[in-house]
Amino acid sequence: MNWYGESGSYSIDVSEASERVRKNTDNAPKKLCDWTELKDAGLVSSRAEYIASVRAVASSMAEEGIAASLSEKDTDLLQMVRMLDELDEVINLLTERLTEWYQSTTPDSSRKYNKAASKKFIQTVAKSKNPSMKQVAREILSLTNLRAQLMKDVSRKADEVIPNMSALVGGLVAARLVSRAGGLTLISRMAASSIQVLGAESALFSHIRAGPPSPKHGLIFQHRRVHNAPRDVRGKLARILASKLAIAARLDAFRGELDEAFLADANEKIDKIMEVSK
Repeated sequence: MNWYGESGSYSIDVSEASERVRKNTDNAPKKLCDWTELKDAGLVSSRAEYIASVRAVASSMAEEGIAASLSEKDTDLLQMVRMLDELDEVINLLTERLTEWYQSTTPDSSRKYNKAASKKFIQTVAKSKNPSMKQVAREILSLTNLRAQLMKDVSRKADEVIPNMSALVGGLVAARLVSRAGGLTLISRMAASSIQVLGAESALFSHIRAGPPSPKHGLIFQHRRVHNAPRDVRGKLARILASKLAIAARLDAFRGELDEAFLADANEKIDKIMEVSK
């Protein structure tokens, strides 16, 4: 069946054609659409009109697909994580530029503030006599406070949307993993080995191209259990954690409820690895 139906019942109504395309699951080879069939049926008068009808149906289906993707339960969480990442970039860039500006106008302070904590340095600059410099420093402090609040909101939202993943690695790390994968549906389809190296794609591709050691972990290294573990067991711990995250992602995608039994089993296995490493 073509998008405009079968002989004798042709229709180029956008809603009908869209529904027909969605329901057409016939995998048998299909003949190429012939616009002259619609012309003979009196539905179009030219090939240009036929193309316009095809475009209208395709646009309608695309809009429906976008609307469906935006209605997913993780949409808000993904946008929050992306905003958090953008804030990080903006804060780092402004801090770097302000540091260079301050040190270029106050050479004798360069050594004193070079190794100072970023926030402490910005607080010092915020008391500067230069009004423009002071204003920039205050804006950075404001953005830093906003970032801290947004991190709490992301963790809270992750607890609601991806409860099992959040319970395993914390809301912030879980949210970053889902964002990196492109959404909860996509990460729920990923293999554990792929989840393990999410965020380390550059190192993975370098390994494939040139042969350096394969990365053992990506974003999950941010989880305290991984980055606090002895170096010789980090790879094994990351692998076990990724396998549990793969299961947790499926639970969150298809059930959406916290599975206490699963979490207890996962934490027990992870704790055993940590005990052996001591």
